[in-house]
Amino acid sequence: MCAVASTPRITPEEYLALPDHDRFELVDGHLVEVNMSKESSWVGGELYGRLRDVVKRSDLGYVWPADNLYRCFPSDPAQIRKPDVSFIRRERMNWDQPDEGFVGIAPDLVAEVVSPNDLAYEIDEKVEDYLEAGVRLVWVVHPLLRMIRVHRADGSITVLSERENLTGEDVILGFVCPVAALFPTTTKTPSQPPVGAND
Repeated sequence: MCAVASTPRITPEEYLALPDHDRFELVDGHLVEVNMSKESSWVGGELYGRLRDVVKRSDLGYVWPADNLYRCFPSDPAQIRKPDVSFIRRERMNWDQPDEGFVGIAPDLVAEVVSPNDLAYEIDEKVEDYLEAGVRLVWVVHPLLRMIRVHRADGSITVLSERENLTGEDVILGFVCPVAALFPTTTKTPSQPPVGAND
């Protein structure tokens, strides 16, 4: 997901003025590129769609795909993150506030989908940032391993295999999804004997 670009320190205002800022996060004043593979992008979209259906049906709040920016981190007020999926409860979202290009409150839930180029420490840093900001539930989705690591505000962690269900717990009531349903179905063509093998 992240590869640090060799750029000088910039402010959030300078970040937003960049024509391609949607390709980056802003961490410690530096641009950090957000990389996505076709699989991680698809998984993020599938998760967003399933969450949005439940949230909209029950009028619980708002779900965003990977293009929403958050500037809500107490340890680095200039930091900007863009999770792959995020959710904010209806009663916490104030649409009357001026739109500064990012959301200034911590979401209730975020999901990060791991891409092949992601490093473990980068994902761990993101999880720490989100939890410190007040995010109640963080899902780290691993398409390659076909599993999800659930981090909670109380520090507890659960690892879900593809045989288990992912739930919104007390953050998105009523959301239940088989972990396996979030990953593409792989179809293998039966191997064919080499031409002339039976001649």
